[in-house]
Amino acid sequence: MGSTAESALPAFSLPREARTRQGRDAPGAADGPVAVIGAGTMGHGIALVFARSGFRVRLQDVQPRALESARSRIELLLERAVARGTASPEQRQAALSRLHYVETLAEGAEGCALAVEAVTEDPDVKRSVFAELDRVAPPEAILATNTSALSITEIAGWTRRPGRVVGMHFFNPPDRMPLVEVVPGMTTEPETVERVRWYCDRIDKESIVVADRPGFATSRLSALIGNEAWYMFMEGVASPPDIDRAARLGLGHPMGPFELGDLIGLDVRLSVLRYLHATLGERFRPCPLLVKYVEAGYLGRKTGRGVYVYHEGGARDA
Repeated sequence: MGSTAESALPAFSLPREARTRQGRDAPGAADGPVAVIGAGTMGHGIALVFARSGFRVRLQDVQPRALESARSRIELLLERAVARGTASPEQRQAALSRLHYVETLAEGAEGCALAVEAVTEDPDVKRSVFAELDRVAPPEAILATNTSALSITEIAGWTRRPGRVVGMHFFNPPDRMPLVEVVPGMTTEPETVERVRWYCDRIDKESIVVADRPGFATSRLSALIGNEAWYMFMEGVASPPDIDRAARLGLGHPMGPFELGDLIGLDVRLSVLRYLHATLGERFRPCPLLVKYVEAGYLGRKTGRGVYVYHEGGARDA
């Protein structure tokens, strides 16, 4: 049985021409390419969003297989857009021509105006990436992180340019979700925030500015709802499909908490909860059943099994 979760999201389409929402004009030093670091679930989608909006993009990953997988997924998304009539073959080809796939951070960051880090939510990995990015990216480049929970102030402190480090939190899937959280740290310069919001306008995203607090706005809400859904499942309140239906049909959510967890990855969900539990207290203690699923390797769509079982082509068992 095919999943209904993603059908509730807006269809992929190429965006309107660049706008200047809220009167924001093009800032200086924004003409260079955009580097996206990490070609996984979020990285390939973020790269596509920028490429379809006219930016030259370098998608970087140290794993060649990750880059090949990202290339295939991007091509499939654009093919589907053409089939639906939301993009022309010429627009598809133009977007593909702006995308370049590289294996080293030095190649990815060369001459870039903006670098968006989208690697795993592991502080040690992110620290290593930012230290290297800070070394190889142009001095005026903005270094943004797609973290959904970690401290922007702390990440900025790993670099020699803390004023040009900022959170740029996209949502999954990036090509279809319209919001970006812009998160300045304690040392982020106001000009950096304005430049990043300008980029959001250009890629047809709404942006909100959120304080640098654990979980920001959306991750904090989503983590609470998702974790409570796991406790309800563990306690036998209702089955995951029925909890998901309750969220969609009773609360108006586009996806249920288990559908969303499988999409973003149960390991990512657990990592965020552990961080929020450590920083905000007991109300974010991860449900033991979620921990068991992750220990079993049931991580969601990316492994073929999470709460639901997935088949080739994206179909899932009920």
